[in-house]
Amino acid sequence: MDSKHSLKSNRKAEYEFSIGLRFTHWLRAVTIVILVGTGYYISYVFQSPSISSEPTLFMQAKYRMVHQIFGFIMIACVLFKTYLFFFDPKSANERRSIKDIFNVKLWIEQIKFYIFLGKHPHLQGVYNPLQFATYFFFYLVMFGLILTGLILYMHVYHEGLGGFLYNILRPIEVMLGGLADVRTYHRILMWVVLIFVPVHIYMAVFNSVKGKDGALDAIFSGYKFVRENH
Repeated sequence: MDSKHSLKSNRKAEYEFSIGLRFTHWLRAVTIVILVGTGYYISYVFQSPSISSEPTLFMQAKYRMVHQIFGFIMIACVLFKTYLFFFDPKSANERRSIKDIFNVKLWIEQIKFYIFLGKHPHLQGVYNPLQFATYFFFYLVMFGLILTGLILYMHVYHEGLGGFLYNILRPIEVMLGGLADVRTYHRILMWVVLIFVPVHIYMAVFNSVKGKDGALDAIFSGYKFVRENH
C-alpha cells in the first residue's frame, strides 16, 4: 500500500495534448481507414453491385463520392493540425521539440532507450527526435496525398472548386509526368501511410509500456503522468 501511494505521489499529471489535437487525431485515423478502403475499390474494383433491373447502379460513383467526402475531411484535419502546431499556445510543447532534433547526444540516448540500453532521455518538448522526424515525414506524405488527390479531383469535376484548381494545379500535374503518373504517386503515398500506421501504433504502445508515464493515455485524456523530478 505504501509503495503504491509513493508511486502516485512521485508523479504529476501534465497536460500534453489539447482537445483539438486529440479530436483531429482520431478523426484522421477513422478517415485514413475509409480512404484506404474506398481508394482501393476505385483503383481495383473488388465488389459487384447486386443484380437489379436498373440500367445503372452507380456503385463506382458511390465509392468515389465517399472517398471525396472523407478526402476533404482529411484536408481539413491536416490543415487544422498544421495551424495548431504553429499558432496554438497549448501546442508550444510540440514546437519545443524542434530544438531536440539538433541534439546529437539526445538522438543517441533515444536510440539506446529503444534497444534497451539506457533510460529515456529528458526532452525539451513532447516528441523525441526520432518521433518528430517521423511525424514531419508523415505530414509531407499527407500533403503529397492531398496535392495528388486534388489533381485527380479536378479531372472529375470541371466546375466549382475543380474548375478553380485546374489552372493552379495543371502545371504541377505536368511536372509530375501527367495524370497516370499522378495516380501512381497517389497510390504509392497511400502505401507509405499503410506502413506508417502499424509502426506508429507499435511505438506508441512501446513508449507507454517502457516509459511507464501514461504516454498513450495522453492521446485520449490529454494528460500523461511524469515523475516530479523530471
